[in-house]
Amino acid sequence: MNFYARGFNLYLLAAALLAGCATEKKDTEPLGTLRVHVESRGNLPGGGLKVSVLRAQPVVVTIAENSILSEANIVTATLIDSPGGFAIKVKFDENASWILEQNTAANPGRHLAIFGHWGDTEADGRWLAAPIISRRIADGMLVFTPDASREEAVQLVTGLNAAAKKIHAGTLK
Repeated sequence: MNFYARGFNLYLLAAALLAGCATEKKDTEPLGTLRVHVESRGNLPGGGLKVSVLRAQPVVVTIAENSILSEANIVTATLIDSPGGFAIKVKFDENASWILEQNTAANPGRHLAIFGHWGDTEADGRWLAAPIISRRIADGMLVFTPDASREEAVQLVTGLNAAAKKIHAGTLK
């Protein structure tokens, strides 16, 4: 019986390379992050974390170190046109909607500090907004005007939607 080892090894090598190329799929879709913090009382032990929000006219806000909401809670994010510019509208899931409602009902007159990250570098993230809580938000929608260019806002919204999609599909670790 004749056995051609050289031919067999070439077929095995070709099959391994093709299988490796087929399973190796690079994920190039950038992910975005969003953290929503509530302004804390400055007289609490530890005092919280002081952050400067907005670049042109900075507002210093003392926040609780732990965020109340993140991109893990997002259902969808959209960029909407508003008078004089644009805004970001974030729709949260049911659990996050309850958290948002409880925190906005309990803290009228305080700020929500919103941090966003949309790129690969540290410079692609910053504190974007500090809206004052004027009413209880019961519908799970948070709308804010970010301290960002339209291009940065588009990148953030795209990244948040990609992250939400991966989180809800269970593929983000």
